[in-house]
Amino acid sequence: QVQLVESGGGSVQPGGSLRLSCAASGFTFSAYWLYWVRHTPGKGLEWVSAIDADGRSPYYVDSVKGRFTISRDNDANTLYLRMNSLRAEDTAVYYCAAPHTGGNSEGARMVFEPLRSLSDFGSWGQGTQVTVSS
Repeated sequence: QVQLVESGGGSVQPGGSLRLSCAASGFTFSAYWLYWVRHTPGKGLEWVSAIDADGRSPYYVDSVKGRFTISRDNDANTLYLRMNSLRAEDTAVYYCAAPHTGGNSEGARMVFEPLRSLSDFGSWGQGTQVTVSS
């Protein structure tokens, strides 16, 4: 079955960096767009970044542009999120997620669509906590 397993979260001071990883299995990784979203009690679930199946087209919400970099290794079935210049407001549980189907139609359609819950996605991981605090 589909599995997405995040790792790399932790506690850092403002201005610090982390790299999140998401190891995937159980589906044709290279055919799927992939996403990073995050959840906080105050803001709920929000988009962070997206990347197309080839890894050539990344997308970022304005709040992380210039600080975060999404990438993927289709040979290793792994998605990454490099986070630099972290701020207190980046504190959240970060999830990697995949759409219900592969291909560009569904993958692109979902990008930055309003989110209600993780079940809007076809699959998602267990999440990894990122805490930015001095």
